[in-house]
Amino acid sequence: MDKGPEASSRTAIDGEIGILARRKIEAGIIAPIYEVMREKLGEELAQSILDTAIRRAAIETGKAFAAKTPGGSTLRTFQELQDLWTQDDALTIEVIKATDAEFHYNVKRCRYAETYREMGLGHIGHLLSCNRDGVFCTGYDPRISLERSQTVMEGASHCDFKYRFSDKPDTAPE
Repeated sequence: MDKGPEASSRTAIDGEIGILARRKIEAGIIAPIYEVMREKLGEELAQSILDTAIRRAAIETGKAFAAKTPGGSTLRTFQELQDLWTQDDALTIEVIKATDAEFHYNVKRCRYAETYREMGLGHIGHLLSCNRDGVFCTGYDPRISLERSQTVMEGASHCDFKYRFSDKPDTAPE
């Protein structure tokens, strides 16, 4: 099943802007700050700082989404959030499995990667977007974990997302 622009939009209900638009705005703000950090601290430390800050923000964002979820968070309510990430044709996905315990899909087209490359930020795109995925879900519900072996952002033909729901909380580091 592909979910593209025809997918229903949760944003009309929540008043949220699409994640692609949000990421583009954020990247425009982050880019000059990152460049100064890179000049003063070096590439490795600048990327490490950016990675830590974005992961922390993603956890807090996940917690905020969970707090707005009526009846509490589950893998099913997490799946419903997918419309925010696919809005504006941001992702073309193929859902492999969607149950109460597992949510697997492949990203066949990633406009996040395309956008960062167009902005000259492809070298840190994985920090700006991809690294958020696993910790966002942990912030949303610590019982949700992500396994992914490849991303379009880092040159693969597709991203392979495998979310799992367990009664044992994930203890992913921030």
